Amino acid sequence: MTRQQIFSVVFFSLLVLLLYQIGLMFKPFLFSALWAGLLAHWAFPLHVRLTKLFGGKDALSAGLLTVGALGIVVVPLIAMGMMLVREAGAAEQEIRLWISAGGLQRLPDQVAAVPYIGGWLTGWLKSAVSGTSTPAFSLEQSLMTGVKELSQFLVGGMGDLLKNTFVLVTDFFIMLLVLFFLFTDGRQWLAVLYDLIPMEESHKSKIMTRLAQTIRAVVKGMLVTAIVQGLLAGMAYVALDVPFPMGLTALTIVLAPIPFSGTGLVWGPVVIYLFWVGATGKALAMLVWGIGVVSMVDQFLRPWLIGHDIQIPVLLLVLSVLGGLALYGLLGLFVGPILISLLITAVQIYRDEYHLRPTVVLASPSTPP
Repeated sequence: MTRQQIFSVVFFSLLVLLLYQIGLMFKPFLFSALWAGLLAHWAFPLHVRLTKLFGGKDALSAGLLTVGALGIVVVPLIAMGMMLVREAGAAEQEIRLWISAGGLQRLPDQVAAVPYIGGWLTGWLKSAVSGTSTPAFSLEQSLMTGVKELSQFLVGGMGDLLKNTFVLVTDFFIMLLVLFFLFTDGRQWLAVLYDLIPMEESHKSKIMTRLAQTIRAVVKGMLVTAIVQGLLAGMAYVALDVPFPMGLTALTIVLAPIPFSGTGLVWGPVVIYLFWVGATGKALAMLVWGIGVVSMVDQFLRPWLIGHDIQIPVLLLVLSVLGGLALYGLLGLFVGPILISLLITAVQIYRDEYHLRPTVVLASPSTPP
């Protein structure tokens, strides 16, 4: 082994060790930095316009956008969380009063009016309400227990958030700090990283272009679709006089990015509730609106917003969202499609480099070279 080879082995071993230790050191801030990267990339065109408007003062533009992120992202999330907790407690009280007023006893007669399945459900409900269906089963007891556990879960979740206020504030401060410097120095950092990538110029350009298109399209598609679905569902909650419409609307927006009709996790129970209280017409209207409008918006609006430039197959897009959600949490809704998009680009580069080259046919012993 030559002196140069020994130097290369030692250098790259130390480099890998250094990167590993730095990765461990920065691991607690990884998700904050990723959120900041998504926000910075999505808002960077606005930063460029504001910088020109302020006469080239990019720090002023970055500061305004960072403060804007505080108001646009954090304040609604906190308000939404507090509203969900408040309305969860109110919902628990409403259900308790409904049960105390004999709502469960009247329920079988109300369900009997439901078309097609009312008769079948009536017999089951009568035995369930009376507690005779199975020795250990009581619908009233189970309903009260479930409502109480759900309310305690929401309140307890907010309590955990309040207990971890220091961690949340720290993570959010890190996100804002990273966001500010991404606005001011992001282009220089990206240029340095771009030069360090050991690939041909055309390949690096293709990857960076694909990454930029994917981030912008996925963020736009997820957020806009979720807001539109939530507002459409909220209109139905208000029009049908459903209890706690604001909390249900907020919950619909939060669950909307989940594939296979995440909004159905909210409007579905609303349909069941309307059937239970005897509002059959309202329940059918909510069912038709939920399936035909709220859920269908996700099938058309999100692919249209993501655009044809991304060219991710629908199956891979759905699996990437589900897998990203399971692995990274809420951030995985964006990270999953981005990783799949980069993989598709890498496969395209490999195909261009190797797959399209002329195939070399090995000659048989009888064939002259």
